[in-house]
Amino acid sequence: MKETIGNVLLNLDYYDGEDAYSDGSIEDRLLEIVKTTPKEDYQKVILTEKSWPIFYHLSPERENILDWYEWKDDASVFEVGAGCGAISGVLCRNAKRVVANDLSKRRSTINAYKNQDASNLEIMVGNFNVVAEKMEERFDYVTLIGVLEYAKSYIGKDNPYPEYLEKINRLLKPGGKILIAIENRLGLKYFAGCREDHVGREFVGIEGYPGIDFVETFSKPELEQMLQENGFSKFKFYYPYPDYKFPAVIYSDEYLPKPGELRKNQRNFDADRITLFDEGKAFDGILKSGLFPVFSNSFLIEVEKKE
Repeated sequence: MKETIGNVLLNLDYYDGEDAYSDGSIEDRLLEIVKTTPKEDYQKVILTEKSWPIFYHLSPERENILDWYEWKDDASVFEVGAGCGAISGVLCRNAKRVVANDLSKRRSTINAYKNQDASNLEIMVGNFNVVAEKMEERFDYVTLIGVLEYAKSYIGKDNPYPEYLEKINRLLKPGGKILIAIENRLGLKYFAGCREDHVGREFVGIEGYPGIDFVETFSKPELEQMLQENGFSKFKFYYPYPDYKFPAVIYSDEYLPKPGELRKNQRNFDADRITLFDEGKAFDGILKSGLFPVFSNSFLIEVEKKE
């Protein structure tokens, strides 16, 4: 079954009738906003409502993670875990075709209304495993923006990454690329007192997620090892600052920050935090030691398809 919302195709062929993931009643408010409010007025709503979920899902700053990226001409993109469409819009502006996938019909409906002017967007509602198995189309890019850390939930194994990455790899055309955005479990902000983004407790990622079996993030060496062990030999790291969710700058190994630049560190919008030291001064020392890639708060990784 298929529906259209504006110019967007909402594909329900793989939807089982149950939204297994939800942020609760705030999604009703988000749906009301995107149905009745032009995009150019979202910032007014954010300032009026003063709600973290509304800020998180509607802020145009979310698109900064990929708005700078140089896409190939006439690109096709498969977006895994599209949610309410925070990233879908920037994909639609830069690609010829975008297929977004999410478990939730309500979140996908929010996405469709939010990006209803996009005639190149199809949203496939349903379990990624089912959609990926049935999908015959191949893409130039697959995006995993805040998704890889939930692979255990998708696959249901203690080590889901070989199977999960293989599913992603099969969706790519020859020469295609995976774009992964993820927090660094050893990001400096976590040592300084920020709560771990997914669990909401201090130091839990640094400690290796004891007793937690549904989510995990990784250090740079761990991600490099994961990719190499699963046959990916060509990949490049970028360093979104302050993090990948609301990045102001995207650094790379060719252009790293300089001492004095990293001063936008008090950006914990969703919860209180403790502050154990001055992160800006600590970053200065880390930069002088050549260790910024190790302690960057987040990563964006471009991974080329393995053959």
